[in-house]
Amino acid sequence: MKAKQKKVAVILMTYGSPKTLEEVPQYLKNVYGGKDASAENIAEFQRRYDIIGGSPLIEITQAQAAALEKELNEKTKNLTFRVDAGMRFSHPFIEEVIQRSAKDADAVVGIIMSPQYSPIIMSGYIRELTEAVNKLNKPEITLKIATDWHLQPFFLKALAERVNQALKKLPANTPVLFSAHSMPKRVIDKEPNYIDDLKETAAEVAKLAGVSKKQWMFCYQSAGHTPEEWLKPDFVDVMPELAKKEKTHVLIAPVQFLADHLEILYDVNIGAREQAEMYGIKFASTKSLNTSSLFIKALAQVVQETLE
Repeated sequence: MKAKQKKVAVILMTYGSPKTLEEVPQYLKNVYGGKDASAENIAEFQRRYDIIGGSPLIEITQAQAAALEKELNEKTKNLTFRVDAGMRFSHPFIEEVIQRSAKDADAVVGIIMSPQYSPIIMSGYIRELTEAVNKLNKPEITLKIATDWHLQPFFLKALAERVNQALKKLPANTPVLFSAHSMPKRVIDKEPNYIDDLKETAAEVAKLAGVSKKQWMFCYQSAGHTPEEWLKPDFVDVMPELAKKEKTHVLIAPVQFLADHLEILYDVNIGAREQAEMYGIKFASTKSLNTSSLFIKALAQVVQETLE
């Protein structure tokens, strides 16, 4: 008699985004823990979302989930996978996705769509997923959550591939800025290892892509709209320094973001471009990983290793 295949529900968890400009106030309220955003912040975010034509983050994460489901079911014996995408601050929320996708599962695997793990920054995802699984009232379900995977080999290769693709179109020795989302300094003072992991990812990608140590540097982007101190150097600090060195081109290569969304389509492709061109520097950025085949293989490996 053929053994019953175990069912695994995988959920890719990320921030989320408003689907319309009218949803921006509620989305920001969710991000700010129930506190209303200022009218100024709401207007600025609506302006940015309007310029990029809305964020594709949810649709791309759902496409990543579909590709990962296919990869896992084709390459894995004795297990059946269902992969979905759940958002922390917008529909489809993590809880509503789990209620739908994990009701007949034997195990649940959660992946936070940020390879560099921080217990402080990412704890909300773990709490919400754990609570969502508990609400199923099925104590027999096994819950496992991937944490750090910033050196996953296929992930590093996928980023290096994007860097090489971009550099082929640029002059030799074009400076490469590996970027990550800036954070308030007070948060990182409590958890310096998070920044070390980001820089370690950047260094490994540079090595794989054949970018010399003199050619690249690490910097931050997308600092928040608050008066407190955020991490440096930011894009805006780096561009004048490149101009002083008479650099004519620059390549921005985010090492933390896994899909196109506001921080890529606006902060990098519009904001950073404007800063570069202000100093006469020609701007280029790497293509986001999105559903890159190497990246999907990376996610599949993360799922397998988490299950094991």
